[in-house]
Amino acid sequence: MSTRDVIINKLREAFSPESLDVADESHLHEGHAGHRPGGETHFRVNIVSPAFEGKSRIERHRMINAALAAELAGNVHALAIRAQAPGEAG
Repeated sequence: MSTRDVIINKLREAFSPESLDVADESHLHEGHAGHRPGGETHFRVNIVSPAFEGKSRIERHRMINAALAAELAGNVHALAIRAQAPGEAG
């Protein structure tokens, strides 16, 4: 299973999102810190979930980082996050 698939599965399980998009942007970071041959090092997450209602941006990021702690401690070098509650998306 790819790292992208693992991220998707963990975020779905943790947050039951209304929408979720996970993009592997590793190819955009060739030659930068943390990049490895084969990619799967840099990801962008766009997620909309009721779990984020009433939470600050920092709290939302912490929630996602906690759900993906194993990946962030391993192969994932960078994670760009856009986390929103329903009704905020647009």
